[in-house]
Order: sequence, then structure tokens, then C-alpha cells
Amino acid sequence: MSKKIGFPRSLFYFLYFPFWNTFFTELGFEVVTSLPTTKYSLDLGVKEAVNDACMPIKLYHGHTAEIKDKVDVLFLPRMVSVRKLDKETFCPKFLGLPDMIRNSIDNLPPIIDEKVELSKGYFAQWKLSQRVAEKLGKTGWEVWRAYKKSRKVQREYIEDMAAGMEQQAAMDKAVYGKNKIEITMLQKPIKLAILGYPYLIYDSFINVGLLEKLENMGVEPLTVEMVPPKRLEAQGKNLEKQLFWHFSNRTMRATYYYIKEKKVDGIVHATAFGCGPDAMVDKLMELEAKNNGRIPFLTLSLDEHTGEAGVMTRIEAFVDMLKIRRRANESIISNNG
Repeated sequence: MSKKIGFPRSLFYFLYFPFWNTFFTELGFEVVTSLPTTKYSLDLGVKEAVNDACMPIKLYHGHTAEIKDKVDVLFLPRMVSVRKLDKETFCPKFLGLPDMIRNSIDNLPPIIDEKVELSKGYFAQWKLSQRVAEKLGKTGWEVWRAYKKSRKVQREYIEDMAAGMEQQAAMDKAVYGKNKIEITMLQKPIKLAILGYPYLIYDSFINVGLLEKLENMGVEPLTVEMVPPKRLEAQGKNLEKQLFWHFSNRTMRATYYYIKEKKVDGIVHATAFGCGPDAMVDKLMELEAKNNGRIPFLTLSLDEHTGEAGVMTRIEAFVDMLKIRRRANESIISNNG
């Protein structure tokens, strides 16, 4: 019977799961993820985590606690950097997650907590993959083959989202090997950039189904991951100084892209209450939106107490305002024509 490896469905799951799922599966292991977030996940995380942890960190504890008794090994990488030869890093709470989990949750199986530090050079990801495989008793060519396949699947996953595929559809394709999913780009009257960290944007429990509800309202939501990677990278020149945090830099670059390319009618920043880096990013985004064409901007602060009614009331009012603004602009153009 193959060894079961646990991978909590939170935080970096939404961007990097295709790589690690492929890698472990190709090596002959079974990957077990927690279920999509529910109130039980959150309540369990609140119970297990330290009080001053932000909501995403609490949720990660909950997802880990859910699967700890169902697996032989937990994969909880210590996320430091994912950009080659760059100085940006992840939030300190990401760096210390394995230690927080060990000291908060009882009766854990063995943990693989290898440091993900891709800024160390061009072969850092391969060396990381070797170290993880060795912890599982795997070496040689089968590790290289698994690594090459994982890189290919991860690259296609990123490309699919940049081409406009919804994150869940892209994930299903990467994980289950479905045939190429046709991307239908519907022309909707209002386009909103929904920006923030992926573990907030793509977890529909945390954000009370924000993306789905916007689509039902006839609004096209656009995210950080829908920006072509090279175009996203190029926006770094607009920052006078690069931020320290990886996800913060991605969010700011996407903000510049959607503003300068005039791609959206408005911007919504989904932020975790109590997140220090996010508080700074939120103000920078608001200023850029104001100073570059006065793009309407809305902040949605999310925590374990966030209610659907409160979020949807604000979103509906914001969308209504954008529709009124759109009609007014069209009227002006029509009269001048």
C-alpha cells in the first residue's frame, strides 16, 4: 500500500499544489488533501492556533488538523522565496508555519518541512525536490522524471489561468488530467479586478463566494493570476522600491497592470484583517487607483467573523455605482459624438 502524504488545502495550495501533487503521484505516493474550507475547518483552526494569528494562518491549522489522522506524512514546506535570485520573501508566519503547527496540534504524523528557497539559484527547485524525495526514500532517475513532469504541469496551470481560465477549472485540469478545457470569454458590461492573496481570492468560504456571486451579477472578475506572467513581471518597474513580501509584490504589480492597461471598471482588494503587510499594500493600491484615472476602489476586510450579508451589500452597492458611472460616461461620449 502506498504511503499517504497530507497536503492542507490552504495558503500556497492554490498556486503550487499542481507541482507537488504531480511530483508525489509520479513517485508512487497517494496525495491526500483536506476538504474545501467549511465552518468546521475554521472553528478547528481557531481552536488550535495561537490567538494573535491572522485568519489564513488559523485556517491552515484547521486544514492540517482535519487530515493529520488520515495520512502517514504531512507536507508542510517552509516557504521562504519562489523567485530566482531575488530578495523578496514570504510573510514571517509562513516561514514559521511548521513550528507553529508542531507546537499547537497534538499527535501529528512525521512532517516534511523542507525550506523552499528558490532565490538560491537556478537549480534550487531541483535540489529541493531531491531533498523532499530523499525524505521519502526515493532517489535516482525516477525523481528526475517526476520533477520534469511536475514542472510541465505547473507551467501549464499558470498559463491556463493567465489565458483566462477560472482557477478551479485550471486546477481540475492539472490534478485530474482532463482534456484541454475550452475558455469562453464572455463579454460582460462590468469588469472588476479582484486582487489579493490567492488563499483569500480562491477560497470561496473565506470570501463568502465572492467570485461566483459577481459572475451571477453579470460582472467579470479578473485576478492576479489572470495577468500573463511576463506582463506581471514587467510592472515591477512602476514600484520605486520592491516590497519585501512575495504576494504583496504580485498584488501591486497586478494593480499597475489593470490600471495602466485600462482593463477594469474598478478594483476590489480582498484583505485579511490583522495582516500587517496587507495594510500597507491596501493604501498603496488605493493611492494608485486615485492617481491614475481615479479608478473606483473598494477594500473588503475578511476574518473569521465575516458575514455574507455584509460583504454582498458592499459589493452590490459598488457594482451599482460602477454601472451608473458607465452609463454616464457612455452618455457623455454619445452627446459629444
